[in-house]
Amino acid sequence: MSKPLIGISTYLEPARWGVWDLPAALLPAGYPRLVRASGGLAAMLPPDDDPAAAAEVVARLDGLVIAGGADVEPVRYGAEPSPRTGPPARERDAWELALIEAALASGTPLLGVCRGLQLLNVALGGTLVQHLDGHTGGRGVFGEHTVKPVPGTLYASLVPEEVDVPTYHHQCVDRLATGLVASAHAGDGTVEAAELPGAAWVLGVQWHPEMGRDTRVTEGLVRAASPR
Repeated sequence: MSKPLIGISTYLEPARWGVWDLPAALLPAGYPRLVRASGGLAAMLPPDDDPAAAAEVVARLDGLVIAGGADVEPVRYGAEPSPRTGPPARERDAWELALIEAALASGTPLLGVCRGLQLLNVALGGTLVQHLDGHTGGRGVFGEHTVKPVPGTLYASLVPEEVDVPTYHHQCVDRLATGLVASAHAGDGTVEAAELPGAAWVLGVQWHPEMGRDTRVTEGLVRAASPR
């Protein structure tokens, strides 16, 4: 049986390597490594100038991961930017929202990681807390805290016990979008996972599984994306 092809959204950032200093499509190596360790094939999806291309891209995938990264621009959820909200990544917002909408429309299994959970919530009409303390280990350092699953959810079926997870975020879900269900929480009540019940496999996690060793969430994505 062929392995499912899992597309992973990427950053578009200035980068330097060798003699070059150019814009580059970047993705921390943990993402494709995690997909491979979970039984899938990984494909990088750089931002496209034309979000309308998202449906054609998603049609060629078996599953989709929306990776972590920059803060979602507050205008996307009807808010004014807080002084502690980072600069907008408008091209990436537009592209990843289009990828999410295409995945939801086609029933393509979808996993949102950190920013990916936040974008999923925004895409469905939810809002975000623009600053939250205590969910990093310091600037450029991943922290760790415990998340507790909500019994009866998809996430709880994958990870039924409380676990410590690698975390690095200063924003989170505020108003949960209609249709989304919280499926894990941190000790302070922060929504750490949310999912969309129904026929399709749709889950977002606020932490960074690519920085840990627990493959159960991505194994669930790969199983859902595998041919039947």
